[in-house]
Amino acid sequence: MSKTNSETLVAYFSRTGEQYGVGVINEGNTSIVAKIIAEKTGADLFEIKVVDDNYPDTYSALIQYAKKEKQENARPEIIGKVDNIKKYKNIFIGYPNWWGDMPMPVHTFIENHKLTDKNIYNFCTHEGSGGIKSDDFAIYGHIAQTDKDLTERQISQWLKRLGF
Repeated sequence: MSKTNSETLVAYFSRTGEQYGVGVINEGNTSIVAKIIAEKTGADLFEIKVVDDNYPDTYSALIQYAKKEKQENARPEIIGKVDNIKKYKNIFIGYPNWWGDMPMPVHTFIENHKLTDKNIYNFCTHEGSGGIKSDDFAIYGHIAQTDKDLTERQISQWLKRLGF
């Protein structure tokens, strides 16, 4: 996590490997978006990573694994916590949309941190399932991977609507 005096945090979960619509990727779709948001807002970054990363690298196996985790309401253990979460007034939480929801490690992150009295802004990457509510930001993963200018413009417009 970067060391700034920011009151804004971008926490995100992202995956590499084979992804729908883009093939095998070396940087996750959500990671790309998270870094742009952090750059534009001066936010600190925290990547949500699981302790035992057993997620498959192939897309079809990954979606089945994610479906099983959701059905079991799993809470995979994550690596670390955000130091001094109290200092953050604004928290962006990013994730790929898995089965119409956040991946289960993101639920773990939220439950491990006291996020009351925070402005929470969700953003997700997807390939057709979209966001969860109107204030959220959703972008196609293939756009984040292949069109940085469009991605940055869409993020800037969203941040402007939010007052950043």
